[in-house]
Amino acid sequence: MDRQRPILVAGGGGFIGGHLVADLFRRGYQNVRSVDIKPIDQWYHVDKRAENTVADLSVLENCRGACEDVGIVYNLACDMGGMGFIENNKALCMLSVLINTHLLMAAHEARAQRYFYASSACVYNAEKQVNEDVVPLKESDAYPAMPEDGYGWEKLFSERMCRHYYEDFGLETRIARFHNVYGPHGTWQGGREKAPAAVCRKVIHAKATNNLEIEIWGDGKQTRSFTYIDDCLHGIHLITNSEFRDPLNLGSNELVTINGLVDIVEKIAGVQLKRTYNLDAPKGVNGRNSDNTLIQESLGWSPSVRLADGMAKTFAWIESEYLAAQKPMQVV
Repeated sequence: MDRQRPILVAGGGGFIGGHLVADLFRRGYQNVRSVDIKPIDQWYHVDKRAENTVADLSVLENCRGACEDVGIVYNLACDMGGMGFIENNKALCMLSVLINTHLLMAAHEARAQRYFYASSACVYNAEKQVNEDVVPLKESDAYPAMPEDGYGWEKLFSERMCRHYYEDFGLETRIARFHNVYGPHGTWQGGREKAPAAVCRKVIHAKATNNLEIEIWGDGKQTRSFTYIDDCLHGIHLITNSEFRDPLNLGSNELVTINGLVDIVEKIAGVQLKRTYNLDAPKGVNGRNSDNTLIQESLGWSPSVRLADGMAKTFAWIESEYLAAQKPMQVV
């Protein structure tokens, strides 16, 4: 692919998008365009080497401007968050379909060489996720369609849009289904954080205040796999540059219960907390895990960072952010 043409990271002010911008520079790309709807002072990362622009990519004309002369488009832009946000903002999540639709149109007009779409494990049929002892989800399990209401439907529809843009117009599209990506420099408070960051924050707060209790959403028996950001970035690079056009799982297959996740964080923090369970809180499906057979067969690789190792790094970063926020402002 032509490295002289700009690379667009849509959603570059977000957690994964910001990490991706830095990773592209590490890989030797020089012309990176990062676009996000948030004011720049609210971006998770701001890499001064990039062309950083604030724009609403649900608007077609903004997508055309962002895609001007681009060689590769990475679409990580959407309105989303953890389960608490997804379950209570279904319409907002589905409106993100405008971003992918307009970016596909603009990328095709700009004759982009590749288009990467960040999908989600929320596309999978809910009937295959009713038990904690879940059978790992393979890519074909997205059909017959019964995805997460709102967010999952938007992701599944957008996958089909990518497929048809290749079939009808020849735009080379690549799709990764992310499974709970976590790591430093992500959302850890405010309502949009995911389980790994939320558990870290709760344990850190309990330890700092000596109120050794933690509230867990659901019964704690629900199971998940969590993907460390470094694995996610490497997978994005491999998938984008591969010749595999169908969706691929991009997730760890290390299954853990939410109780087990709390165990890991307690061990990192050196505390043991009394657990209470909020059975009325959003908890998502009962079980979800990634079947990595297809990505291993197609690319010769699958995510490998151990959850305990990734959580240790994530905990350390969130703890530093938490403690910094507790410091009183100095009087000058």
